[in-house]
Amino acid sequence: MVWLDIKMGEIEENSIIDAYNAVLRRIRLVQQKQNSVQHDVHLVTVSKTFSRSIIEPVLRSGHRIFGENKVQEAQSKWVELKQKYEGCELHLIGPLQTNKTRDAVALFDVIQTLDRPKLAKFLAKEMEKQKKTVNLFIQVNIGDEPQKAGIAVNELSRFVKLCRDDLKLPVIGLMCIPPKDDDPRPHFNKLKQLADVHKLKNISMGMSADFETAIECGANYVRVGSAIFGNR
Repeated sequence: MVWLDIKMGEIEENSIIDAYNAVLRRIRLVQQKQNSVQHDVHLVTVSKTFSRSIIEPVLRSGHRIFGENKVQEAQSKWVELKQKYEGCELHLIGPLQTNKTRDAVALFDVIQTLDRPKLAKFLAKEMEKQKKTVNLFIQVNIGDEPQKAGIAVNELSRFVKLCRDDLKLPVIGLMCIPPKDDDPRPHFNKLKQLADVHKLKNISMGMSADFETAIECGANYVRVGSAIFGNR
């Protein structure tokens, strides 16, 4: 029985690494189809809801950029993982409540879900307090969905000014999640246009089902979980 457990563990680890490498190949293939590597593409491996034992094979392979949705869940895994594996870059890709700002600034290296003035002000104060810089993406409600987080497109210019000019926050890019049942391409193209207007070079868009389309539209950060770790 012990032998069987070990073998099953090895099989599971190998399947995760195979899936991870397959995603990397798909990213490279999109770039090759564009006739040149037009821009670097950073794979944010989404490890939300997965245990350390599932995540570690990817870490041992050398990958270092991961995404988590919830601050508390990330704390339970990544405080120790970041100590064990040097060079990890942890992204918060889920909504951030203002009462979790202190913990988020302490743990994360990048927050992709800056979406409202109140949160911007809390982040500015907390980064100053902790003497720590956390790079930020502004999340845009690209499909104008009332139930979805993100700054409205028609409010983006004013919000960028508040964050970048008034609060001096390290805003490095834009992020979006297109409406679930829509063709994502028009939304991805729109986010790329908005990033260009505001001279933001980083664009986080595309997940397991559509990351190749996102890269074609200019994404240089893609957030992929289930294509690597399987369905949750």
